[in-house]
Parts: sequence; C-alpha cells; structure tokens
Amino acid sequence: MAKTKEISRRIKSVSSTKKITKAMEMVAAAKMRKAIEAVLKTRTYANLSWETVLHLAKLAENRNEALHPLLIPRLKIKKAAIILITSNRGMCGGYNTAITSKAKLSIAKHQVVTDFILVGKKGVSVHQVYDVAAEFEKSDILTDTQEIRPLVKMVLQDYQSGKYDKIFVAYTDFVNPTKQIPRVKQLLPIEVEKIDEHLGAVGSEMVAAKENKHLNEADYVFEYTFEPSPQEVLDLMIPRLLEIQLYQVFLEANASEHSARMTAMHQATEAANDMVSELTLFYNKARQAGITAEIAEISAGANALAE
Repeated sequence: MAKTKEISRRIKSVSSTKKITKAMEMVAAAKMRKAIEAVLKTRTYANLSWETVLHLAKLAENRNEALHPLLIPRLKIKKAAIILITSNRGMCGGYNTAITSKAKLSIAKHQVVTDFILVGKKGVSVHQVYDVAAEFEKSDILTDTQEIRPLVKMVLQDYQSGKYDKIFVAYTDFVNPTKQIPRVKQLLPIEVEKIDEHLGAVGSEMVAAKENKHLNEADYVFEYTFEPSPQEVLDLMIPRLLEIQLYQVFLEANASEHSARMTAMHQATEAANDMVSELTLFYNKARQAGITAEIAEISAGANALAE
C-alpha cells in the first residue's frame, strides 16, 4: 500500500505540473501570434530602407562625394560593443544559451576588446567574464520605435565619440515557429560593399526571391535626386535606418523567444503526459501485485485452517 500511495502522489504532482506547462504554452502561443504578426508587417520596410540607404551611399561614392562618417570603416579597431538581446524569463529551451554562445563566438573570431550592452534579464551571465557598459529593459511586445530610442541614442553617441569602433547586435532571427537562428549583425559602421543577409530572411524563401525576382540590382538602374544635399539627406536617414534596423531586430527576437517558449512548454506537456501514463501503469501493476498477495495470504490461511 505504501508503494501505491507514493506512486499516486507522484501522479498528482506530475499532473499539476502538466497543467502549469499547458497554461504557459497557451500564453506563449498567444504572444507568439501577436509577435509574428508584428514582425511580418515591418520586415519588408526594414529591408527596403536598408537597401535604399546603401544605394544612396553608393551613388554618393560614385560621384566622388565624401562618405558619411557612419559609412566609413575605421582602420584600427581598438574596441567593440555587442548589443545582446535575451529574454526576461526562462522556460524557453536553449534560446538564451544559443544567442549568448553566438555572441561569445563572435568575440573570439574578431579578437577585439568588447563590451556588452544587455537587453533582457537573462544576459547577466556575461557579467562573470566580460564588461557590461549598460543594461536596458526589454518589452515582451514592442509597439513603437520610441521604446528603443534611448538605446539608439547611446549607441550613436558612443560610436561617434570614438568609444567603440564597431557595434554589433546579437539576436535570434525568426524563420518559423519551430526554427529560430541566432545571429550577430554589424550595425556600425554600415558597410556599403558588404552584402548582408536581410533581417528575417535567414533560411527562408525571401533570399531566393531577392536573387531571382524584382530586387535583382543588375536589371535596374537607380537614380536619386538629393535635396538639399547628399550629406544632409544621409545625416537624417542613417540614424533613422539604425533605429529601424534595431526595431526590427527586437521584433525578430520577440517572435523567436515566444516561439521557443511555446515549443519548450509543448514538449514539457508531452513529457508530463508520457510520465503520467508510465506512472499509471506502475500504479496498476503495484495495485494488482498487492491484491494478488492479499488473495494468496487469504488462500494460505484458509488452507491452514482446513488442515
């Protein structure tokens, strides 16, 4: 009886855990739908704005005009910064571990003294090894670019003042609800000659569409008229571009986080179901064994009385 009571308690405990993980899965699924809707609405705009600024910069370069300071790579890289975007809570599988590891691999690759700018509470593990220049709060559902303007302002000031020679952002690119890819993207300086993968296009059909359809630059000639001048246009557009790129990065990260949490909670719920089934089988076997033992004892007592 003691064994069956212990198994019964474990079944109740696992069943309670299953209710919690199921509820968390449903909450994550609701947030994921909103995040995916937001990320898909702005993805095309973010990518086309990036292309437009690159075309403007190339045109200014072809006219032998001075490039904007944010477009000129520095000859000597003394210090860099990485904006690390993680979640505020756990229970999302390997989401935070994957992006943190990707950022650390990037530092090892560039071999430059690097500070971290943390967004999200789960990035605190880097405190043990790396210097942290600043920490920002992260919203689960981003609704406006104003929420990231303090971060954009700080990044621009630190780069223009010479505190950092390169600035990267480490985030997770959303591909679909079951696939998210950790990525490190260079924000500053903006490299005109380098072909960068578009936000949200990692591993998706968007890359093929860009290569094969209407975005093929070889088939078109772009001509721009600058008013009042190329320099003033770029002065206004490049900070705005940086803001748009970071905003899209946050949307990609949020969609990835909620997708990862929904998947992790779904797997936890399935594991709890399997455990309950297994424990129920053990419970039934233990109960049957107890009944058989009791019947054997009764039969043995009856036989002893008969003799």
